[in-house]
Amino acid sequence: MATAPAPAPPAIRMARTYPASRERVFRAWTDPQAVARWLAPGDEFTTTVHELDPRVGGRYRIEMRTGTDSYVVAGSYREIRPPEKLVFTWRWEFEPESAESLVTVALFDRGGETELVLTHERLPNQESRDKHEHGWGGCLDRLARAV
Repeated sequence: MATAPAPAPPAIRMARTYPASRERVFRAWTDPQAVARWLAPGDEFTTTVHELDPRVGGRYRIEMRTGTDSYVVAGSYREIRPPEKLVFTWRWEFEPESAESLVTVALFDRGGETELVLTHERLPNQESRDKHEHGWGGCLDRLARAV
């Protein structure tokens, strides 16, 4: 009797369209000052970019703070194709036992606008997937105001 293959780990796929060029949206992901303006799930957060080296093999480390709570995410860039694609690993420092997940940001020119498709794969379980979907939704809404 054949065994069924294990289900794929939960993943997120989100799309947004912004009234800005791909270059401008790409820069919002790769310029530390720009990232600090929008990368957080809500306006109650303050974001500090401790490290951001957007090149293959380069690392990033970003802290999102609200009140006395601090959340630090870090990873490295796997693929960079300006202005169309970024691929990077993602791991929360406050969850040292967690495995790295993988984020892909693809940017498509839609005639004066940019369609962004974010895929976040290799999340450990459905709870983590749901939390990340909520967080990314807030981030992408804030990105709209930054570009």
